[in-house]
Amino acid sequence: MIYELRIYTTLPGRMPNLLRRFEDHTLRIWEKHGIKQVGFWTTLVGPNCGNELTYMLAWESLADREKKWDAFFVDPEWVEARTNSEKDGAINKNVFSSFLTPTKFSALK
Repeated sequence: MIYELRIYTTLPGRMPNLLRRFEDHTLRIWEKHGIKQVGFWTTLVGPNCGNELTYMLAWESLADREKKWDAFFVDPEWVEARTNSEKDGAINKNVFSSFLTPTKFSALK
């Protein structure tokens, strides 16, 4: 199992739009494509407090990630949801992604 850590920094005032998109659309579409989320967090204290969403996804392999992510990204339902959520302008300032493997002593395998 590998894990993908994604950190979204939103433009000022756009966090509600990002959260709404995940709640109303993204999670359901991920489920359709077999994308498994581990958890979601907002930054309570830190330089991007109020503008940062962090989440983690679980993948069987990088090939599994590529197959499922590529299918999700071109899903017409996702394309429409993304387009509609950004009709008043971009939501994200930047997105950071890294892939992690658990250590042998990690509680999360």
